[in-house]
Amino acid sequence: MPRKSFSELIDSPGMPVLVDFYATWCGPCKTMAPILEQVAAQHGGKLRVIKIDVDKNQAVAQQYRVQSIPTLILFHKGQPVWRQAGVVPAPQIAQALRPFVEQ
Repeated sequence: MPRKSFSELIDSPGMPVLVDFYATWCGPCKTMAPILEQVAAQHGGKLRVIKIDVDKNQAVAQQYRVQSIPTLILFHKGQPVWRQAGVVPAPQIAQALRPFVEQ
């Protein structure tokens, strides 16, 4: 299967895409991992969660002005609609998702 470009990954009609910009050496990023797993599980097939390693994808991180990690960016129809840097609790992520995820 060919590897998809970042724009192909975030351009998901009808399904929001939550992108976690992280690095393997980042402690707070490791704290976010189980929170994002919980959020993904709660939203089943209504949300795509992807992780982007900023060390391996510097151009994408620069394009979206990621200056600290972890940074979460929610994309809806290919456009960024919400972003938050640092460790974010699951309820705050759920609140940001609410307008874009059909319950």
